[in-house]
Amino acid sequence: MADSSEGEEEGKLTGGSQQLVVDDDLREMGKTAAWSVSSYKPGNGVLSLRDDNLETYWQSDGAQPHLVNVQFQKKVKLQLVVLYVDFKLDESYTPGKISIRAGDGFHNLKEIKAVELVKPTGWMHISLSGNDPRETFVNTFMLQIAVLSNHLNGRDTHIRQIKVYGPRPNPIPLQPFQFTSTEFITYSAVR
Repeated sequence: MADSSEGEEEGKLTGGSQQLVVDDDLREMGKTAAWSVSSYKPGNGVLSLRDDNLETYWQSDGAQPHLVNVQFQKKVKLQLVVLYVDFKLDESYTPGKISIRAGDGFHNLKEIKAVELVKPTGWMHISLSGNDPRETFVNTFMLQIAVLSNHLNGRDTHIRQIKVYGPRPNPIPLQPFQFTSTEFITYSAVR
Protein backbone atom coordinates (compact mmCIF):
# COMPACT_ATOMS: atom_id res chain seq x y z
CA MET A 1 0.00 0.00 0.00
CA ALA A 2 1.31 3.45 -0.89
CA ASP A 3 1.72 6.00 1.81
CA SER A 4 1.71 9.75 1.39
CA SER A 5 5.21 11.06 1.05
CA GLU A 6 6.94 14.17 -0.18
CA GLY A 7 6.10 15.31 -3.71
CA GLU A 8 2.75 13.55 -3.91
CA GLU A 9 -0.48 15.42 -4.23
CA GLU A 10 -3.71 14.10 -2.80
CA GLY A 11 -6.93 15.47 -4.21
CA LYS A 12 -10.63 14.83 -3.69
CA LEU A 13 -12.95 14.36 -6.62
CA THR A 14 -16.71 14.37 -6.50
CA GLY A 15 -19.40 14.22 -9.20
CA GLY A 16 -18.70 14.24 -12.91
CA SER A 17 -20.99 13.94 -15.89
CA GLN A 18 -22.17 11.19 -18.20
CA GLN A 19 -20.86 13.10 -21.22
CA LEU A 20 -17.08 12.85 -21.64
CA VAL A 21 -15.55 16.23 -22.47
CA VAL A 22 -11.78 16.52 -23.01
CA ASP A 23 -9.65 19.36 -24.43
CA ASP A 24 -9.08 19.27 -28.19
CA ASP A 25 -5.32 19.39 -27.67
CA LEU A 26 -5.41 15.91 -26.08
CA ARG A 27 -5.69 12.53 -27.79
CA GLU A 28 -6.71 9.16 -26.37
CA MET A 29 -3.61 6.97 -26.05
CA GLY A 30 -5.21 3.78 -24.69
CA LYS A 31 -5.67 2.23 -28.14
CA THR A 32 -1.89 1.81 -28.47
CA ALA A 33 -1.46 0.11 -25.08
CA ALA A 34 -1.66 -3.41 -23.70
CA TRP A 35 -4.21 -3.47 -20.85
CA SER A 36 -4.29 -5.96 -17.99
CA VAL A 37 -5.95 -6.23 -14.57
CA SER A 38 -4.91 -7.92 -11.32
CA SER A 39 -8.10 -9.99 -11.15
CA TYR A 40 -11.63 -10.12 -12.55
CA LYS A 41 -14.95 -11.91 -12.26
CA PRO A 42 -15.78 -13.96 -15.38
CA GLY A 43 -17.63 -11.78 -17.88
CA ASN A 44 -16.35 -8.55 -16.28
CA GLY A 45 -12.74 -8.44 -17.44
CA VAL A 46 -10.38 -5.87 -18.90
CA LEU A 47 -12.34 -5.59 -22.17
CA SER A 48 -15.23 -4.02 -20.25
CA LEU A 49 -12.97 -1.06 -19.38
CA ARG A 50 -12.42 -0.21 -23.05
CA ASP A 51 -15.72 -1.05 -24.80
CA ASP A 52 -17.17 2.52 -24.68
CA ASN A 53 -20.27 1.13 -22.94
CA LEU A 54 -21.22 2.68 -19.59
CA GLU A 55 -23.47 -0.29 -18.80
CA THR A 56 -20.55 -2.75 -18.60
CA TYR A 57 -17.78 -2.67 -15.98
CA TRP A 58 -14.61 -4.37 -14.81
CA GLN A 59 -15.18 -6.16 -11.51
CA SER A 60 -12.15 -7.20 -9.51
CA ASP A 61 -12.09 -10.55 -7.73
CA GLY A 62 -9.46 -10.70 -5.01
CA ALA A 63 -7.54 -8.81 -2.37
CA GLN A 64 -6.89 -5.08 -2.54
CA PRO A 65 -5.21 -3.22 -4.07
CA HIS A 66 -6.99 -3.86 -7.37
CA LEU A 67 -4.75 -2.98 -10.31
CA VAL A 68 -5.26 -1.84 -13.89
CA ASN A 69 -2.00 -1.90 -15.87
CA VAL A 70 -1.54 0.10 -19.07
CA GLN A 71 1.70 -0.78 -20.90
CA PHE A 72 3.05 0.95 -24.01
CA GLN A 73 5.67 -0.37 -26.47
CA LYS A 74 7.46 2.97 -26.49
CA LYS A 75 7.67 5.84 -24.04
CA VAL A 76 4.60 8.07 -24.27
CA LYS A 77 3.58 11.40 -22.80
CA LEU A 78 0.42 11.16 -20.69
CA GLN A 79 -1.48 14.11 -19.25
CA LEU A 80 -4.83 12.87 -18.07
CA VAL A 81 -6.56 9.74 -16.79
CA VAL A 82 -10.35 9.74 -17.05
CA LEU A 83 -12.47 7.04 -15.46
CA TYR A 84 -16.19 6.47 -15.28
CA VAL A 85 -17.56 5.31 -11.94
CA ASP A 86 -21.11 5.35 -10.60
CA PHE A 87 -21.71 5.37 -6.84
CA LYS A 88 -25.52 5.32 -7.33
CA LEU A 89 -25.35 2.00 -9.21
CA ASP A 90 -22.29 0.36 -7.67
CA GLU A 91 -22.35 1.55 -4.01
CA SER A 92 -19.73 -0.46 -2.06
CA TYR A 93 -18.04 -1.48 -5.34
CA THR A 94 -17.19 2.17 -6.07
CA PRO A 95 -13.49 3.10 -5.69
CA GLY A 96 -12.77 5.40 -2.74
CA LYS A 97 -8.98 5.88 -2.92
CA ILE A 98 -6.95 5.57 -6.10
CA SER A 99 -3.21 5.71 -6.64
CA ILE A 100 -1.79 6.40 -10.10
CA ARG A 101 1.72 5.08 -10.66
CA ALA A 102 4.14 5.38 -13.57
CA GLY A 103 7.44 3.81 -14.56
CA ASP A 104 9.33 1.71 -17.09
CA GLY A 105 7.62 -1.50 -15.93
CA PHE A 106 6.37 -3.37 -12.86
CA HIS A 107 9.84 -3.19 -11.24
CA ASN A 108 10.05 0.60 -10.81
CA LEU A 109 6.56 2.09 -10.56
CA LYS A 110 6.31 5.27 -8.49
CA GLU A 111 3.15 6.95 -7.28
CA ILE A 112 2.54 10.22 -9.09
CA LYS A 113 -1.00 10.96 -7.90
CA ALA A 114 -3.22 9.89 -5.02
CA VAL A 115 -6.90 10.74 -5.29
CA GLU A 116 -9.86 10.30 -2.98
CA LEU A 117 -13.23 9.90 -4.70
CA VAL A 118 -16.25 11.06 -2.68
CA LYS A 119 -19.42 9.25 -3.84
CA PRO A 120 -18.45 9.82 -7.48
CA THR A 121 -20.87 9.47 -10.37
CA GLY A 122 -19.68 10.23 -13.89
CA TRP A 123 -16.37 10.87 -15.60
CA MET A 124 -13.58 11.64 -13.11
CA HIS A 125 -10.66 13.61 -14.60
CA ILE A 126 -7.30 13.02 -12.92
CA SER A 127 -4.55 15.32 -14.17
CA LEU A 128 -1.07 13.80 -14.22
CA SER A 129 0.73 17.14 -14.15
CA GLY A 130 3.08 17.63 -11.24
CA ASN A 131 3.45 20.42 -8.72
CA ASP A 132 5.76 22.26 -11.12
CA PRO A 133 3.66 24.16 -13.73
CA ARG A 134 6.23 23.21 -16.41
CA GLU A 135 5.51 19.50 -15.79
CA THR A 136 2.32 19.15 -17.80
CA PHE A 137 2.70 15.45 -18.56
CA VAL A 138 4.33 12.18 -17.46
CA ASN A 139 6.76 10.48 -19.85
CA THR A 140 6.37 6.74 -19.24
CA PHE A 141 6.26 3.19 -20.59
CA MET A 142 3.67 2.05 -18.05
CA LEU A 143 0.81 3.49 -16.05
CA GLN A 144 -0.85 1.64 -13.20
CA ILE A 145 -4.17 2.60 -11.64
CA ALA A 146 -4.44 1.05 -8.17
CA VAL A 147 -7.74 1.00 -6.27
CA LEU A 148 -6.59 1.13 -2.64
CA SER A 149 -10.05 1.16 -1.01
CA ASN A 150 -13.74 1.25 -1.86
CA HIS A 151 -16.71 3.13 -0.45
CA LEU A 152 -18.51 1.49 2.49
CA ASN A 153 -15.49 -0.82 3.01
CA GLY A 154 -16.36 -2.79 -0.13
CA ARG A 155 -13.98 -5.59 -1.13
CA ASP A 156 -14.20 -5.76 -4.93
CA THR A 157 -14.43 -2.79 -7.24
CA HIS A 158 -16.35 -1.68 -10.35
CA ILE A 159 -14.85 0.72 -12.89
CA ARG A 160 -16.99 1.24 -15.98
CA GLN A 161 -14.52 2.92 -18.38
CA ILE A 162 -10.93 4.20 -18.37
CA LYS A 163 -9.35 6.53 -20.91
CA VAL A 164 -5.77 7.85 -20.91
CA TYR A 165 -4.86 11.02 -22.77
CA GLY A 166 -1.63 12.57 -23.96
CA PRO A 167 -0.81 15.80 -25.78
CA ARG A 168 -1.37 15.93 -29.54
CA PRO A 169 1.84 16.44 -31.53
CA ASN A 170 2.22 20.09 -32.51
CA PRO A 171 0.96 20.55 -36.04
CA ILE A 172 3.14 22.44 -38.51
CA PRO A 173 1.46 25.72 -39.50
CA LEU A 174 -0.07 25.76 -43.01
CA GLN A 175 0.71 22.05 -43.46
CA PRO A 176 -2.20 20.02 -44.90
CA PHE A 177 -0.97 16.84 -43.19
CA GLN A 178 1.12 16.05 -40.14
CA PHE A 179 4.58 14.48 -40.15
CA THR A 180 5.38 12.18 -37.25
CA SER A 181 9.04 11.24 -37.77
CA THR A 182 11.92 13.57 -36.91
CA GLU A 183 13.44 13.09 -40.38
CA PHE A 184 10.31 14.26 -42.19
CA ILE A 185 9.74 17.16 -39.83
CA THR A 186 13.35 18.31 -40.44
CA TYR A 187 12.72 18.62 -44.19
CA SER A 188 9.05 19.63 -44.10
CA ALA A 189 9.74 23.32 -44.79
CA VAL A 190 12.35 22.72 -47.52
CA ARG A 191 11.08 23.18 -51.07
